[in-house]
Amino acid sequence: MTSAPTQPTNRLDRRKAQTRAALIGAAQTLIAEGRTSVPILEITQAADVGMGSFYNHFETKEQLFEAAVEAVMEAYGQRVDRLTAELEDPAEVFACSFRLTGRLHRREPELSRVLLNNVLRLISAENGLAPRVRRDITAAVDAGRFDVEDLDVAVTITAGALLALGQLFHDKPDREVEETTDRVAEDLLRMFGLPAPSARRISRLPLPDFTAPTPA
Repeated sequence: MTSAPTQPTNRLDRRKAQTRAALIGAAQTLIAEGRTSVPILEITQAADVGMGSFYNHFETKEQLFEAAVEAVMEAYGQRVDRLTAELEDPAEVFACSFRLTGRLHRREPELSRVLLNNVLRLISAENGLAPRVRRDITAAVDAGRFDVEDLDVAVTITAGALLALGQLFHDKPDREVEETTDRVAEDLLRMFGLPAPSARRISRLPLPDFTAPTPA
């Protein structure tokens, strides 16, 4: 789940980058499993690195877990940005991002669990999903597409809807993801001021293929 870092130029830097990536990858797996109280030794064993290597990169276990969550969510956010880059209507950008992320809970259950296990951190994070939700709602307000009085509340409602969808899909694995997510997206669009016909049309537009390669 880790994002692809810029390749270091020499052997030592490459080795350091590989060690850091291994630690972050191990932490992401543990977070997805809900096992954040494990000792550092277990993390280094999962990453197949020495205990000393851990402290070359992180001062505490909490710092590692924070970096792990930030890495995976920023990588996901960048991918969604690329998939929505050609859309001109900010309301469509918001809806497309929401609908893709709702489907993520079934498409990538491990990443979904990272989201669900870090609810409070993700809502207030400076990168990843929360700032992008804020950006997209602001753009729609500025374009006259949304009528939102309190931006913080709008962001919180959107994030809460995404996370509640994830829990619903995990609790009810037979629940139909696409229709449920699109219905919630439609409700949010109407809540933010779009007329019902427009909200329904936008929430049913074809989505880009998330599994297809996107240009860097």
